[in-house]
Amino acid sequence: MEIDAPAKVNPTLRVLGKRADGYHELETLMVPLDLADRLEITAGEGQGILLGCSDSSLPTDGANLAWRAAEVFARETGLKFRTEIFIHKNIPHGAGLGGGSSDAAAVLKALDKLLGTGLGIERLEKMAAELGSDVPFFIRCLPAVCRGRGERVEPVGGVAGERLLLVMPPFPVSTPWAYGAFSRGEGKGETFRVRRGSIEWVNDLEPAVFSKHLVLEALRDWLRRQDGVAHAMMSGSGSTVFAVLEKPAEGLGERLRGEFGESFAVRRCASLGSA
Repeated sequence: MEIDAPAKVNPTLRVLGKRADGYHELETLMVPLDLADRLEITAGEGQGILLGCSDSSLPTDGANLAWRAAEVFARETGLKFRTEIFIHKNIPHGAGLGGGSSDAAAVLKALDKLLGTGLGIERLEKMAAELGSDVPFFIRCLPAVCRGRGERVEPVGGVAGERLLLVMPPFPVSTPWAYGAFSRGEGKGETFRVRRGSIEWVNDLEPAVFSKHLVLEALRDWLRRQDGVAHAMMSGSGSTVFAVLEKPAEGLGERLRGEFGESFAVRRCASLGSA
């Protein structure tokens, strides 16, 4: 079967402190995008995992969350099967868009259907939480507030879809490094906040990440000055910076590459709202 694995952005990301288990306590609003990886997945008799990917820079073994998702599914269900997975990558890795986490959730959902296990949302989310903090969100893939280390997912209504411009620099940002830098107090400073409707758009990780990657702060601030841009901020732990567009803002991508260079990838997309 084929299944989409959507990207996400975080209009709100608050880091509330360090937990006893070493993770950070989070409160984040996450919304899915119409940008997605595409996975081809089969499951049948035998044992083992075969993973391929259109991006040759990504691992195709146990270091890949999609592989680990198949392992977790087999362990938790007690089933023996052979699965083949191929990931057509559209979401860059290390970009704060949740591509790897979404791929893992897609594998869990696909295996549940292919093997007829009918596990239900809650059990799939529990499996997803073993794989990473963002993975449970992608099981339902609806606008949601995620708490704890991300494993407590509460879908929310009244979140409007937005037209977005994603700007993806030619380098990733390591999520563990970003949270470590935050804990060490690197780049301390006031976090910029904006309200759009009922949502406070803020990312507590920006000062820490910007203290190392100065171009990301310059990019965010440049976007905010452009006509047609309602707001701009970093997604997750970076490196993607996204602009919320109030109008089409024709030529914005071309002007941005002229300012920052052709190595910065630009993609127009939309966030998927809720009723």
